[in-house]
Amino acid sequence: MAARWTGGCLCGSCRYEVDSDPPHSGYCHCNMCKKATGGPFAVLVQARIDDLAWTAGTPTSYRSSPIATRGFCGKCGTPLYLQYDGDELIHVTVGSLDHPERIRPAGHYGVESRLHWADCGRGLPEEETRERF
Repeated sequence: MAARWTGGCLCGSCRYEVDSDPPHSGYCHCNMCKKATGGPFAVLVQARIDDLAWTAGTPTSYRSSPIATRGFCGKCGTPLYLQYDGDELIHVTVGSLDHPERIRPAGHYGVESRLHWADCGRGLPEEETRERF
């Protein structure tokens, strides 16, 4: 049976549940994720969009690039997800999970933009950003 993953924003206005196997997770060091999260990198967990249900509120979304949208709480501003156009997956921010300690990142993306002092996840597979805008 699939596990239930829950999460939401800081103020509690937006809440979600994901019913799926333990999700794939990774660090993203791209400049867009740094700006979108206000951090030195993002940690995202992926789930099938069909497995995610908003149980309270609906996030506000915006087009963050020519190929993706991002969602956040319209009241408190918590970044909640990244979704690529036409993709069956949604990438939820690990910080919005109720139990982020259950997540184990499996790799790094956007390593060409990694800050030299962002020393985490040693030995994990690394990939450069494929998109160029």
